[in-house]
Formats: sequence, structure tokens, C-alpha cells
Amino acid sequence: MSDIYLADIGNTHIHIYCDGAIEHFTHQRAIELYGDKRIFFISVKDRLKIPKNWVDISSDIYIDGEYSTMGVDRKALCLSYRSGIFVDAGSAITIDVVKDGIYQGGTICLGIKAMLNGYKNISKALDIELDRKIDISKLHTTTKEQISYGIIASIKSIIDINRGTLPLYLTGGDGRLLAQFFDDAIYDESLVFQGMNKILKDKGII
Repeated sequence: MSDIYLADIGNTHIHIYCDGAIEHFTHQRAIELYGDKRIFFISVKDRLKIPKNWVDISSDIYIDGEYSTMGVDRKALCLSYRSGIFVDAGSAITIDVVKDGIYQGGTICLGIKAMLNGYKNISKALDIELDRKIDISKLHTTTKEQISYGIIASIKSIIDINRGTLPLYLTGGDGRLLAQFFDDAIYDESLVFQGMNKILKDKGII
């Protein structure tokens, strides 16, 4: 994929991939730095002025079984491997199941930061920082531990209930954090780009 640039345009950042390296920028900074490059991109961001030589492949991203309002970034993620449970842990946490190339369904949860903000909005006494090493094999006796347990254990239980024997792939800002609570999870920041790359190859674009 040398010299092939891919971009995943989110609501707050643009993630740019080239030859195995991923960089994260604000929208304006990415356009300033890469506006003169030919970039294949997907986007969930409306009303963003895109450079003329950037190529939108959002409409080319399709997975069997998808639903009409499914985000293009989720579809690209689910295309990275033929079977698996795919978790994107960002502002929201999406959990999707794919078997033999067919999308089975999924769920959307609040992201960890949003959950913490929700607790804070209830009471200042619940304004805590996440215990990133929380032991989820037992109950706890402090507010910080109990909130952290509630957040991590609830996410893990959804994954475990729906996983079966499928491999587990995680990406996103909190993906590495969540991966530590599974014995055999695979964290890979490039999963969305792997899905995009497959589509470009299938269509003979690269």
C-alpha cells in the first residue's frame, strides 16, 4: 500500500493511513497537511469542505446484511476480517458480529468518557477517574471502583454474551484499554483501513 493514502473522517478528527502508519488530526489540520495528496476516504462528517483530489469511497463500502443507517466506518471495520466480533471503542462503543462475511447485528453503547460524564452529571460525588486496572472478578467497596466496575463489566458482558467462539477485534481510542480484560483480544488501530483497502482491491482501484 506504499504511497496509497486512506482517510477516515469522523465528527471531530480525520485519521490518515499510509503504508502502515496512522496519524490523527483535526479536520482543518489534516486538510492543510494532506490537501494536495490523492486520498481515498470515508466520512461520517457532513458539511466539511473536502479537497478536490480526495476521492469519496463511502458509497462503495458494503457488507452483506447491513442496515440502511449503518455507519460507513462500522461497515469498513466489519470488512477487515471475514468473521469476528468487532468493537470500536470511541465516543460511542459499537459492537458488531460478522459470520462468514455476513453482518449479524450489533449494538451501540455510550463511550467510556460519556458514561463517566453521565455519572458526574448525577452528582459531584460520582465524578471520578476510571480505574483502568479494575478487577472485574469481584465486587468493590469504593465509589471509584464501583463505577469503574459497572462501566467495564457491562461492556465486557455484552461482548461475551454475543461472542461465542468468534475472534475478538478491537479498535478506537479506548480499544486498547478494553482489550486487557480479554485473554485473546486483538487490538489493531488499522482495522477500518484494512476494510477500506479490501474494497479498493476488489474494485481494482489499487
